[in-house]
Amino acid sequence: MPPTRQPFSQIDAFADRPFTGNPAAVCILPSARDAAWMQLVAREMNLAETAFVVARPDGYDLRWFTPAVEVELCGHATLASAHALWEDGHLAPDAPARFHTRSGLLTADQRDGRIWLDFPATPAVQAEAPPDLVQGIGVPLRWCGLTRFDYLVELEREADVRALTPDLGRLARLGTRGVIVTAAADRGAYHFVSRFFAPAVGVPEDPVTGSAHCALGPYWGAKLGRTALVGFQASARGGEVETRLAGDRVLLGGRAVTVIRGEIVA
Repeated sequence: MPPTRQPFSQIDAFADRPFTGNPAAVCILPSARDAAWMQLVAREMNLAETAFVVARPDGYDLRWFTPAVEVELCGHATLASAHALWEDGHLAPDAPARFHTRSGLLTADQRDGRIWLDFPATPAVQAEAPPDLVQGIGVPLRWCGLTRFDYLVELEREADVRALTPDLGRLARLGTRGVIVTAAADRGAYHFVSRFFAPAVGVPEDPVTGSAHCALGPYWGAKLGRTALVGFQASARGGEVETRLAGDRVLLGGRAVTVIRGEIVA
């Protein structure tokens, strides 16, 4: 029998032009596949996340895989998945995308020229920084907290965040998904800057991390007394994430651009 051909798209999320933001692969499957196959595909794609989408009567099942593991929450690959459903005609432009995930029901809709994700807030609770975190970051920490998934640390200056060269080996030993590093922004267009390192799950540095903003939004919202903020993730690719705080939910706004279309034949 000839091999089954599975289409996929590679989409730059939290980006308004190609080759910026965070790339994710999206496979819209005709039926569910086993986790081992999805992990192999994600490893082959070798992107921060590969998303697998399967239709169901009340929306879509959505799973996310790094090259190393399946994760419980991913923002940029959810944004990319919604973009693919609208762009490929699976959903009407004014229809919301409803995703059933390991983190519950997540929704996406198109408004004001952006895709808006409705995600659970994951606020950080102040915590003592373990030695591997202190030494792994290598510069003084202004504040340290722990979220459901990650350590969140604030540094003194935006320049410290941008210049950071962490010891990824130490960060990989922390027992968390990753480490969010942030500081107040110097420029008027943004309220804060951040970077995200997740070597423990096969992502040394993530270009733009929507799920990190589920913690960054509540953190900076409380500090600045705001419910609407704009953050810039200062990775090499860079990307902008808008956040709107809504109780125990965070709305994440961004754009997406399809860059590659292909087929998996294995």
